[in-house]
Amino acid sequence: MKSNTVNISFSDDLLKKIDQVAREESRSRSELIREAARGYIERKRRWKQIFDFGKMNAAKKGIGESDIETEIAAYRKGKKE
Repeated sequence: MKSNTVNISFSDDLLKKIDQVAREESRSRSELIREAARGYIERKRRWKQIFDFGKMNAAKKGIGESDIETEIAAYRKGKKE
């Protein structure tokens, strides 16, 4: 896979933390940042799946955004009984 070089600015404090973790894990700064970016992208993808699933199920049940608080309250009330 072709690599591209990019320039990123970090505060001194954040860069020190990045370098400390990289040293502790015996890896390069670049690899640590690449892994962080991959993890962030994967988490965003998973959250999108969760929200899409919720929207799909809400649509099937005819629940809109304005109904969410009522549905949560009803669920919580049912859990207490």
